[in-house]
Amino acid sequence: MTERCGWVNEDPLYVEYHDKEWGVPVHDDRKLFEMITLEGAQAGLSWYTVLKKREAYRQAFDGFNFEKVAAYDESKAAELLQNEGLIRNRLKIASTIGNAQAFMRVREEFGSFDRYIWSFVGGQTIVGRWRELKHVPARTGISDAMSKDLRKRGFKFVGSTICYAFMQATGMVNDHVMSCFCYRKAR
Repeated sequence: MTERCGWVNEDPLYVEYHDKEWGVPVHDDRKLFEMITLEGAQAGLSWYTVLKKREAYRQAFDGFNFEKVAAYDESKAAELLQNEGLIRNRLKIASTIGNAQAFMRVREEFGSFDRYIWSFVGGQTIVGRWRELKHVPARTGISDAMSKDLRKRGFKFVGSTICYAFMQATGMVNDHVMSCFCYRKAR
């Protein structure tokens, strides 16, 4: 039997996300925008809830094309609020549009969002050595610094816990527990 991290349920969607995505380094700006959007949408909810809505998010937000999303207007925001496939929270929808605009500014300043965001970890994945799920942190000094800088740049729904979850999802940190087959695979 394959051993996985304790947060994974039996749903094939969740298993696939854990096995093939979570903790794998991401350097594609579009994918990074997708993950920062979805992590922000998760605020106050479970990741499983967001994961089940992921395809609807991809369709509604033009495949997470940040250039298109940055140009959305009030009528598009109102349309998104009516989309039952999304988490219909006015602040979260508005933050996705505003975050796309901030994302574009970061790209202009740094050449890519990837270059900017990975600078928080020196361009290298931080590997945790967690024996039990209960020891995995919810935030760190790095996620605190990332959150503070993102907010300074105009991003919303980027608190330290959300930033740490984003870091885990995009492979900036490998927080698979040591007994998980993905921990060994990622090493």
